Amino acid sequence: MSVLLPEEIPAKSILQRAAPKNYGWFGIDYNMNLYKGCCHGCIYCDSRSSCYRIEDFDQVRRKAEALKILEMELKSKRKKGVIGIGAMSDTYNPFEKECCLTMGALKLIRDYGFGVSLDTKSSLAVRDQELFARIGREQPVIVKFTITAADDATAAEIEPGVCVSSSRFAAMEQLSRAGIFTGVLMTPLLPFLTDTPENVKNIVRLAAEHQARFVYGMFGVTLRENQREYYFRQLDRLHPGLSHRYRQIYADQYLCESQNSKTLARIFTQECEKYGLLYRMKDIIEAYRNIPSYDQMKLMF
Repeated sequence: MSVLLPEEIPAKSILQRAAPKNYGWFGIDYNMNLYKGCCHGCIYCDSRSSCYRIEDFDQVRRKAEALKILEMELKSKRKKGVIGIGAMSDTYNPFEKECCLTMGALKLIRDYGFGVSLDTKSSLAVRDQELFARIGREQPVIVKFTITAADDATAAEIEPGVCVSSSRFAAMEQLSRAGIFTGVLMTPLLPFLTDTPENVKNIVRLAAEHQARFVYGMFGVTLRENQREYYFRQLDRLHPGLSHRYRQIYADQYLCESQNSKTLARIFTQECEKYGLLYRMKDIIEAYRNIPSYDQMKLMF
């Protein structure tokens, strides 16, 4: 039985140098997207915003000759570094099972001596466990599972096209037990939906129980042109009238911070420290990239 593969689109480049300010986002040096668009259907996805110029965002397209282009670009880079994967669209979409573009890219990254910082909501990441482990013997590797709701019912509601949170926690634990530096992206927290102390506590607790090394949190959601209206339509479909509350409180703000953000941040910090989880970006970067902390450096000299 033949499998319908996603449409191919032309690509001039696969690997882009990250802006210097993006080093603060998990210490990445390069960005890479093998696919365009995403079929996860997450109601809050920032990549739907008009500024990214992705038409028909819900349709996944694969970049033509992506691995050939990537290999040429990796060969030409004089500076090795960490490649960020999955920021614009999840590289482990359902088509990846057949296309294997991500698997092929990880093999090239391994062969050319680069590191990996990968974001996903898919349990398919465990398929490439050996590749992550092999890369990690020589270069930094971090795999982040986005989890915005601790309970599966809420996750299925706001992220309908991807595996539920319990499956992501299980995948994270499998990778962690294989020695791969893994953890949770608790972003975003949706005002009036997932921004509760119970949800924050449960995500941190479950992260610890499933062998996470870190949890990185954000206490609100970003909204901008096009994405904002899509999000409001989905809110009204799921919770009629809730978008009106957003409009009253946030108007056209880009960052819609939870009204409980200070309380949630305090609870989040306390829970992470209770379970021994990293939660500050600087500490996470130092840990997975094996960069000595300031205190470690004082001890060394």
